[in-house]
Amino acid sequence: MAPRLDFLDWWSKDTGKGTPVVVTMENPNYSVVEINGPDAAFMPVEKSRGKNAKQVTWVLLLKAHRAVGCVAWLATLLWALLGAIKKRLIFRQGVSMASEKMVKGKLLFTVIKLFLVTSLAILAFEVVAYFKGWHYFRNHPNLHIPRTSIEIQGLFHMVYVAWLTFRADYIAPTIQLLSKFCIVLFLIQSVDRMVLCLGCFWIKYKKIKPRIEGGDPFKSDDVERSAYEYPMVLVQIPMCNEREVYEQSISAVCQLDWPRDRILIQVLDDSNDESIQWLIKGEVTKWNQKGINIIYRHRLIRTGYKAGNLKSAMGCDYVKDYEFVAIFDADFQPNPDFLKTAVPHFKDNPQLGLVQARWAFVNKDENLLTRLQNINLCFHFEVEQQVNGVFLNFFGFNGTAGVWRIKALEESGGWLERTTVEDMDIAVRAHLNGWKFIFLNDVKVLCEVPESYEAYRKQQHRWHSGPMQLFRLCLPAIITSKIAIWKKANLILLFFLLRKLILPFYSFTLFCIILPLTMFVPEAELPVWVICYVPVFMSFLNILPSPKSFPFIVPYLLFENTMSVTKFNAMVSGLFQLGSSYEWVVTKKSGRSSESDLLAVAERETKTINQPQVYRGASESELSELNQLKELKEATPAPKKKSNKIYRKELTLAFLLLTASVRSLLASQGVHFYFLLFQGVTFLLVGLDLIGEQMS
Repeated sequence: MAPRLDFLDWWSKDTGKGTPVVVTMENPNYSVVEINGPDAAFMPVEKSRGKNAKQVTWVLLLKAHRAVGCVAWLATLLWALLGAIKKRLIFRQGVSMASEKMVKGKLLFTVIKLFLVTSLAILAFEVVAYFKGWHYFRNHPNLHIPRTSIEIQGLFHMVYVAWLTFRADYIAPTIQLLSKFCIVLFLIQSVDRMVLCLGCFWIKYKKIKPRIEGGDPFKSDDVERSAYEYPMVLVQIPMCNEREVYEQSISAVCQLDWPRDRILIQVLDDSNDESIQWLIKGEVTKWNQKGINIIYRHRLIRTGYKAGNLKSAMGCDYVKDYEFVAIFDADFQPNPDFLKTAVPHFKDNPQLGLVQARWAFVNKDENLLTRLQNINLCFHFEVEQQVNGVFLNFFGFNGTAGVWRIKALEESGGWLERTTVEDMDIAVRAHLNGWKFIFLNDVKVLCEVPESYEAYRKQQHRWHSGPMQLFRLCLPAIITSKIAIWKKANLILLFFLLRKLILPFYSFTLFCIILPLTMFVPEAELPVWVICYVPVFMSFLNILPSPKSFPFIVPYLLFENTMSVTKFNAMVSGLFQLGSSYEWVVTKKSGRSSESDLLAVAERETKTINQPQVYRGASESELSELNQLKELKEATPAPKKKSNKIYRKELTLAFLLLTASVRSLLASQGVHFYFLLFQGVTFLLVGLDLIGEQMS
């Protein structure tokens, strides 16, 4: 018996809903009939209440009205989707085209296209077989695959039976073996996620927080503590073509509450746009005139990207006079008391090498993409960083919003240009040298998350290819280091393999490749708990640190599976040292500020104005230069917008998943069908770049 497409049953269920309808005829000679269902007019009635033609007509009209409404809704949805596709492919939204780079990841794209073409051919084959009644399942108790010549109904039937036999004997075992392997990895990663969440709950329950040895010198009335000697602090702001955010970042750092003779601010500009260089120079000059100890540095040759920039700055002769260095990326805006909350943790704690603060996002509610990023990053800081900091004294440095002991940097080899994740590189080397880290979950530094999918995609590619590069380079050093064996196991098995390699591997392989294949090979069907229950539970754990994001649990789950394509491709390129693994693209910022952020800036500027300032004299040439910079800033044209991209791998996977969802209808698989349908639509939206803001 072949599985049925129960469209008639669905129609009957839908049309049976609603409130009873009373139909009154115009002619009073006709009786009033109460219709409780679509077939009420055809049910046996009393002899005194006979059927008539007008009653049947009204029922048919009601059915037609519901059908037209459903078709109109589907047509509207389809028309909107086609309109979006038209804008992307034809009109390109009326903005100028940008030069596209060579498409990378051609091998992965070719494999996905091969899967799509094969699935379309098999789907056409299966549809013909379905309508001919040749749907057989190998392990079904009442069905069998025809073996004798009498049962074969022709050449096409013979080919179909041969396909069933080959599928059951050769393809299904391979898919089952791979799916079991991925399910084991999935469960291991889920256990790790649960352990991290339990650790976070324990920290909250016990109210565990990093303590300052000897007490906080800035929160005590004791005379000895009040005489705390401020250490020398170097503050670095690395940036590259940061037109949108340089001003607010420099302003925030220049208003840090720290003695001016004990702090030096380095603006490390790698911009290759001369107009941006002049703007940043003007901002530095403005604060220098206010008595702030700030200098501007620009490299003529931008080698090593951010790592090379920081390495060059640390090579200055005056750095030896400073004990600590604080690093802030160009879009970060620390509060004035940042140094007073972070630096005292180093007091009487000579083994402490790093104090890391948490990020807070000014644009987390800007669009759906920023909301989904906020879920991921909140879990990263609240759970992963905090738990590892409390129980292991180690975590990956986030590259910004942190304070390093300069001695720890120097003894660990300093900044190296060998990977695109220089922050993780120095953190691993410092850990191997015995330095401890502290994470301050209560100290937040404002910053931005990417608002466009293109910027977010490039950021994620760097964040997932770099760790695999680093793993290849650091593995010998980890094995031969003198740290404890359990610390080596944590670095290799958990920090690198499980969270950086296994996660993107099983996510892409299980949900984007194996699941669609099982629709065409029903002998290797995935259980429902793998597709539905466990992923939903894991997504629920991810959302716990940001409970306001609970309504976005389903989009979050679907979007994370969609991003697995980019993460898997980046992981492979980093692991095998492909060309794209060394690609560094500065994440595009918009320069947004929240309302509370603007109020805080206004309050800081008011305090600065009321306090006595030390102004340095300016020559006529300097004043003339400032006026020229002001005119240049006002005359600088707004950057031109460029069209959003079309992401071919995501689009191809969208059609693959939608094809698999159509095939699942033939097998009447409910949960599988809905998952494939919604996941395919998500891939389609992402592939057409319909999520996030337009790039500029």
